[in-house]
This record gives sequence, structure tokens and C-alpha cells, in this order.
Amino acid sequence: MSVDHEIVLPCTFVIFGATGNLASNKLLPALYHLEVAARLSESLSIVAFARRPWSDEEWRTHMREVLGSKVKGSLDTPVFQRFIARFRYQQGDLNNVASYQALADRLPPESACSSTVFYLAIKPAEFSAVIHNLEAVGLNKPRGLNRVVIEKPFGEDIESARVLNQLLHQNFGEEQVYRIDHFLGKETVQNLLVFRFANTLIEPLWNRNFIDHVQITVAESIGIEKRADYYDRAGALRDMLQNHLMQLLTVVAMEPPPALEADALRDEKVKVLRSIRPIAKRAVHAHAIRAQYARGNVEGQPVLGYQEEENVEPNSITETYVAAKFYIDNWRWRGVPFYLRTGKRMKHQTSMIAIRFRHPPQQLFRETPLESIEPNWILLSIQPDESMRMEIHVKQPGLDMDTRMMQMNASFLKTDEETLDAYETLLLDVIEGDRSLFLRFDEVEWAWRVVDPILKHWTVERDYIPTYAAGSWGPADSNRLFDNDDQTWRNEL
Repeated sequence: MSVDHEIVLPCTFVIFGATGNLASNKLLPALYHLEVAARLSESLSIVAFARRPWSDEEWRTHMREVLGSKVKGSLDTPVFQRFIARFRYQQGDLNNVASYQALADRLPPESACSSTVFYLAIKPAEFSAVIHNLEAVGLNKPRGLNRVVIEKPFGEDIESARVLNQLLHQNFGEEQVYRIDHFLGKETVQNLLVFRFANTLIEPLWNRNFIDHVQITVAESIGIEKRADYYDRAGALRDMLQNHLMQLLTVVAMEPPPALEADALRDEKVKVLRSIRPIAKRAVHAHAIRAQYARGNVEGQPVLGYQEEENVEPNSITETYVAAKFYIDNWRWRGVPFYLRTGKRMKHQTSMIAIRFRHPPQQLFRETPLESIEPNWILLSIQPDESMRMEIHVKQPGLDMDTRMMQMNASFLKTDEETLDAYETLLLDVIEGDRSLFLRFDEVEWAWRVVDPILKHWTVERDYIPTYAAGSWGPADSNRLFDNDDQTWRNEL
């Protein structure tokens, strides 16, 4: 990917919320794997900012415990010793400006280091305090060099997103802001651009003349993982569909950009979001459904229902599953439904883009045992396995005209190759100043505009929410979104 501006490598990487789940499960393992791959500059130091009254040595002990079960290979290596030697620990309160002054005093002077990354691995409700306090002690300067990384969700609705963006722009330049969506760092998602635009046999088929519909599924087998304080206010629509799934939709549907540059890519994605047909208030029921998981069995183990989870509000109607249908009114996609769904406590953990082609226009085989032919699919698996497959018909051996479906696997990894994790890719891009895979605010704003009618409709429907059994593929009622009887959810590769 191309870089927006002249590369200025940071010499300090600050993690706010360093003892939280995001840092422990994603950021620290990703940074360590970049160390193993020798992708971090020798001069880069890392500051862990958190509440606990620890020394540097106590923090490093914590790191060893956290990373022991999450990284590949042994930690008793010179590489791990080099990695933990990069770290310093800074005790602080996110709401106390004195803590930021103490942080500033530990950073290298501006004459020695011209760039610092501030990663906000914290609750969205705490973003405002951190941004204000960074500005109060001058850590938002020099503008254009110091960088702030914001995790999703970016706001709770379109109004709060605009307020947060205004706050950011009062204290940071747009080129300093990295709005992260880790799905865009997935190898399959990036490879989709190559699959579409570098293969002349694919791109001519990628339109309403050949494609019947598109499905985007992000299913999680886990529950809310003790995140009720956040999740019970957010729900699946805000937590997943408005950001991750909408971003996947834009990558599938976008036009070829003039160049693989950050703004060129984002311009095309915004055009897709602007072309999505608005959902009328009276049509929300026909375009979106929500549900909440009840008791059930996931991978053979009994699990609680959502309302029985720790710290969930009694009689909560927060959705843990959402499915929605969108149309893109442009020359390429007019009339092609895009079905998006995401849920927790589903049967399997999977993220997949499934593209179904139209039926052949001629019933050539009606006088044979093949009274009807299943349509072709392109299947893009994002997790747990990253792969691209195409389903086609071939004739079975024998005298009868019988066929079987074969999958052509366009796996992009050779047997001895490993790929970077999404967070590894994106952290490296932050460090190198490449904003191609990060979100511009107009992308965020238009994604909120798309889902805003659904949010507002559900806000006034507070009496009841349907349920689905944990360990299932969600509520059967989700099938009513389909335009035709021959359309069904694709659950497996």
C-alpha cells in the first residue's frame, strides 16, 4: 500500500489501557510477533500506561504471564528479552492531567524524537478525557507527526460520532488520526482487491448481470466475555455491523480506484456507502431483524443465556444478533441484495463473504437427471482459515448426466508460508505512517447514516426481543429477509 506522506518513524509507542483485554489479547502479542519478524526499529521504545501501581519490573513479569499462552514458541529467547527491554511502565489515571505530565516527562525530548504513537486501547467513554489531556500537556504536537489510534466503535450514533470527530480535530490534524478497523487488516480482505482487480476473468463478472446476491457473515461462538458494561449499551448493530461488516461490504462493492493510495481507496468506499438505498422508517422491519441468545450448547458445553450473564441489566433487550438487507443503487449493483449478519453464541466461529451467481439462463439439462442446477459461489473465508474458493459443476464419471460440485481453492498461502495477523499489519502501518487501511471520518459518518434508521426504530421498540438458542445459527426468522425462496444463508464453506 502507498503511504500518504513522508514516512517519519516514531521512537515511542504509548499504550493507554495497557492492562486491559484489548492490549493483552491483541496488541502485546502483535507487537511481539513484529519483534520476532524483525519489523520493529531498534530505536522504538514502548510505554505501558495503566492504573496499577507497578514498577517496570512488575510490568515485565505481567507481560511474560500474558504472552505465555498467546504467542508462538518459547519466551526464553534473546528476542523476548530484547522485546521486554523496550518497555517502560507509567502508572496513571486517564482523568488526571498530572498523569499525562508525568508521561510527557518520561518521553524523549522533541529534539531527539519527532514522533510518538498514542494507542487508545480503552473504553470509548474514556476517549474524550485522553484527547483533552494529551492536548493539555502538549502531547498532540508536533502536528502531523504524533499519531493517535482510535478503536471502534467511533461514537454510539451519527451525532456522537460527529462530536468525537470535532473533538479530535480541535486537538489533532486529520493526518494524525488513525481510526482502526482490524477486519481491514485481514489478509483475505486485502487479497480481495487483488482477486478482483488483477484478474481479468473475475472483474467482468462482478456486477448485477451475473451476481444474484452477496452474504457477509461474522459469527462468534463466544459470549460477551465479561464486557457487559460496554456491550449492554452497544449491542451487535453498533459493535459489529456498523463498522466491520459495513467495511467488508465496501471492499466487495467498490469500483477500481485509480491507484492503491489511501485517499483513492477511501474515496471509492465512501461512494459505495453514499449509494446504499436509505431504509424508510416503515420498511425497517422488512430490512433488519434482531435477536438475543438464550441458553443452549456451544461445542458440546452448556452456556447461559444473555440475560443471565454477569452485570447484564435485568430484562435487557440488547441484541446479540442482527441481520440486515441493503441495496446499492448504482450501475454495478442496482437490484442485488447484500445480506449482512453477525451474532454471538453462534454454532461456529466464522467470518465469510459468500457471493452467489445467478442461475444459467438456459435450462439446457431439463431432459436429463439434472432437473435443476445449483448456482456457482465464490467463498472468501476471513477466519478462522483465510482462503478463497470458487464452486463449479463438473460431470461425474458414468453414462448418466450427473454432476457434482467441486471447489477450486485459490489459497494464497503456500504450505511453508505464514501471514501477518490483522493487528500486526495495522500496527506496522501506524508505525510507518501508512493510512490506507484506516478509516476517514466521512466513511464513519456515512456508515452511521446507513444504520441510523434501524437504530432509531429499535430505540422506540423497547418491549420485546426474540431469542435464539446458543449454539444455533441464529433465529429462523432471519430467512424472511431473502428476496427469493431459493436464497438461504450460507453457513459453511
